[in-house]
Amino acid sequence: MEDQKIKIEICCGTACYMLGAAELLRLENILPDQWKDSVDISAIPCLEACSSDNLGGAPFVKINGELMSNASVETVCEKIFEIMKTRGGH
Repeated sequence: MEDQKIKIEICCGTACYMLGAAELLRLENILPDQWKDSVDISAIPCLEACSSDNLGGAPFVKINGELMSNASVETVCEKIFEIMKTRGGH
């Protein structure tokens, strides 16, 4: 039985895109080969996570439904690794 893929949703709304989501979209190309079959990455037009008082949290990413603010390639990869460790794989 195949493990459920880790679902990565990258917000590509204007604020998130300008503040780093463009770089996050490269994740699929830079992930270690052994992770690629375990991760599903998608661009979302807007996660509606920011508001006028929360723009400082952009870019936003959802990882398995959990919202991450100030996401970077490094923090998303750390979270993927953490999930992989708890699953005992890769």
